[in-house]
Amino acid sequence: MSDHETETPTGARKPVSTWNLANVLTMGRIALVPFFAWFLLADGGENTTYRIIAFVLFVVASITDRIDGQIARSRGLETEFGKLMDPIADKALMGMAFIGLSIVDVLPWWATIVVLARELAITALRFVVIRHGVMPASHGGKLKTALQALAAGLFVLPLPDWGHIGAWVVMAAAIVVTVATGIDYFFRAAKLRRESARTARARSTQS
Repeated sequence: MSDHETETPTGARKPVSTWNLANVLTMGRIALVPFFAWFLLADGGENTTYRIIAFVLFVVASITDRIDGQIARSRGLETEFGKLMDPIADKALMGMAFIGLSIVDVLPWWATIVVLARELAITALRFVVIRHGVMPASHGGKLKTALQALAAGLFVLPLPDWGHIGAWVVMAAAIVVTVATGIDYFFRAAKLRRESARTARARSTQS
């Protein structure tokens, strides 16, 4: 059964629209990114009101990440499009948060570079192996996203320097999980390519 179909109680296949509620929420998360970026960067990040608005937008976007996945699974709305766009939406939001925080000199660039290098590498890897199938977000990947979101959210808030101690503890954990899950994705991609139907067909034609 394809990811664009769901089974009815009678066993018949019911088509699932790509533009279902779960995917609309995912695309809505992407649409919030530029607004979040504007409020975070406005006045060099020194405007307390704008920083609070940026935090609210960041929280709303992060919540949709959890909701769209739950809706897709509970209502049988999982699609290949959703599996592909959900992690991309996460990366767009997290990427902008980290870059923005470094631009306003709240987060050092080395932390941002570590996170972005991993995200760009995994995104490229997903497209490289897409002929063999879509790699959905792993449990470790979701933990990584949660830790990054919590740390970034704390840094987005206009807290005094001492208030960011807790944020740094979370960020340290996020960086460790970020690197570990990045390595895991490369192993998963190799396994997907090795065991995919496309590879099996190629082997059969060569034998």
